[in-house]
Amino acid sequence: MPVTVVVGAQWGDEGKAKVIDLLAAEHSHVVRYQGGHNAGHTVVVGTERYALQLIPSGVLYPHIVPVIGNGVVVDLPTLFREIDTLEGRGISCAKLKVSSQAHLIFPWHQSLDALYEAKRGDEKIGTTLKGIGPAYSDKARRIGLRAGDVLDSAAFAEAVRANCVYHNREIEGLGGESLDAEAVVAQFAELGARLAPYVADTVEMLHEALDRDDALLLEGAQATFLDLDHGTYPFVTSSNPTAGGACVGTGIGPRYLTRIVGITKAYATRVGSGPFATELTDELGDKLVDIGREFGTVTGRRRRCGWLDLVMLRKAVRINSLTELALTKLDVLDTFDEVKVCTEYDADGNPVYAVLPGWRTDISAVNDIDALPAAARDFVALVEREVGIPVKIVGTGAERESYVIWS
Repeated sequence: MPVTVVVGAQWGDEGKAKVIDLLAAEHSHVVRYQGGHNAGHTVVVGTERYALQLIPSGVLYPHIVPVIGNGVVVDLPTLFREIDTLEGRGISCAKLKVSSQAHLIFPWHQSLDALYEAKRGDEKIGTTLKGIGPAYSDKARRIGLRAGDVLDSAAFAEAVRANCVYHNREIEGLGGESLDAEAVVAQFAELGARLAPYVADTVEMLHEALDRDDALLLEGAQATFLDLDHGTYPFVTSSNPTAGGACVGTGIGPRYLTRIVGITKAYATRVGSGPFATELTDELGDKLVDIGREFGTVTGRRRRCGWLDLVMLRKAVRINSLTELALTKLDVLDTFDEVKVCTEYDADGNPVYAVLPGWRTDISAVNDIDALPAAARDFVALVEREVGIPVKIVGTGAERESYVIWS
């Protein structure tokens, strides 16, 4: 059975959770392969809205084994709040597995994140201050602590204590307030004990699933142009959300990846600082924010909005070897008289737009391709023609059932 990878093709917030939720029905495992609790995924089921940060979106299906892979950095307080919230709403997390190789986030990472960002002044990156970057930094420096370390409680406590003392020196040097090492040790002794039953050798587990011909879905957080190597550096995240990161972050080799789905909105958004060629800073941008409810799931921050950029999308196709696209939030454009799509940049790097007529029709209840207005179908056809791969899913509303299978 194929391994499916779901990748954000823009700057994140493309509606990956809805697509993952749709695809999960035909898979046995949903595996998160990078990022941390700085990524928010929202799934709407009837009148229920589920906002997920760490637990893979497939948890809403009872048959799914949700897996937090080795490439993720895990904030334990957030993880357990999420588990408690889901189980309080009748969603079991009993099958959840956390890679023994996944690195843990600690209070010193969050303190340092805030101090680093403050020191940047007007050059702020726009980090969520969740400690993600410093945790990955410790991983690269080979001084981080991993989920598997909690299985030896005495050694884990001593390692937490030593790390806290070590990081306090840097915190104090940056003008911050040092942490109470013993309080941190006590907090993480309790958290570590709770984590232990979820810890597993997920690389071995996933390969055993492949040997059984199980279908696996690998879920990225953030998106292509927030990738540490391929994004709009330095305004990027601290890991690799691209399809190559799915291999590293799960231990599944590239020959298993046969379906790579890129998710793009019908327009573009990004959070925080960084370049944005098609950004709208006028009333049209405000309209996209209002209709699309473009505020961060995790931070609540207002997203910057603009027209769809197909130059970026073509690059995302190349970087990720995308086999298909899922085009989300097409309904947000329902009330526009005309819709613009960037098809190229001029010699000065400014976007050149194709201008299409709007469809001025509510498509939120549409589930059939033939029921879409002709102008909406023309919009999708333009995207396919320009990027060179098929659009397979079109999102027509916020609800779980609001989509069209394109053919």
